[in-house]
Amino acid sequence: MTEPDLNLLIALDALLAEGSVAKASRRLGLSDSAMSRTLARLRVVTSDPLLVRAGRGMVLTPYAEVLRGRTRDLVHEAVAMLRPPVSETDVTTLRRTFTIRTNDGFVEAFGPLLIAEAAREAPCVCLRFAPKAEKASTYLREGLADLEIGVVAKMGPEVRVQALFRDRFVGVVRRGHPLAAKKSVTPEHYVAFGHVVASRTGRTAGPVDDALASLGMDRHIAAVLPSFPAVLAVVRTSDLIGLVPASFVQAISRGEGNAGPRAIRAFELPLRTPGITVSQMWHPRLDRDSAHRWLRKLVRVACRGEAD
Repeated sequence: MTEPDLNLLIALDALLAEGSVAKASRRLGLSDSAMSRTLARLRVVTSDPLLVRAGRGMVLTPYAEVLRGRTRDLVHEAVAMLRPPVSETDVTTLRRTFTIRTNDGFVEAFGPLLIAEAAREAPCVCLRFAPKAEKASTYLREGLADLEIGVVAKMGPEVRVQALFRDRFVGVVRRGHPLAAKKSVTPEHYVAFGHVVASRTGRTAGPVDDALASLGMDRHIAAVLPSFPAVLAVVRTSDLIGLVPASFVQAISRGEGNAGPRAIRAFELPLRTPGITVSQMWHPRLDRDSAHRWLRKLVRVACRGEAD
């Protein structure tokens, strides 16, 4: 009996995860033609088309949908089995890239310290920060990210969660803004100016608007931007009020950000809004990975002292 080519499992995992020959080829560093030939081999081996045309794209067959989870688990288990265990003292020679999904605000606030500590302890490690276009456990489940950092939402029940610190939102204005000299900002002061907010999805309403509505007030959102650094860039040159996490402002005041700490003034919101818990999340298959444990500890240490 001819032994099966187990390399096909890696290609199958990429194809089923991406649902596209082109995306799977980029993921594995192959040409599109090579991946097409591999798909043809997989169709023969499995006696199933696996991917079929649907308009301009491709969709998984019912059998491929059944295989998807099993294939993903098999490949990750095989990779973990073949990767030598790394002790805490071995990180000095560790060569590995860790992908961390988080928002720009976290990178601005904690990235410099996190990168510096990683370079000091593990000079051959690369930290790759990837944007969070949406909150989903898919990236952790499929091994596209090693760690996700942010507010927990829409994560699968298997995902491990560890709280890092409590945070809150504060208002920010430029130095010289009419509100900058006030000892306390009232709700009336707050709604008298336009506002700029950050949202990955373009959403304008949130807890602040709910709190204002309870007072019979509302605010004018003049701009919606994709990140907190972008909010500060607008605030520094306008009379708009920004809304950003306190941890982000604290990092800037320490000189760790590049948004110009002397150009803005932060103030407590004149409204009662819930605080937020920032956590790190990972897939349980990485629980015993000592290199990953080192990474999680590194993140905890970098965030230490930021609790409100």
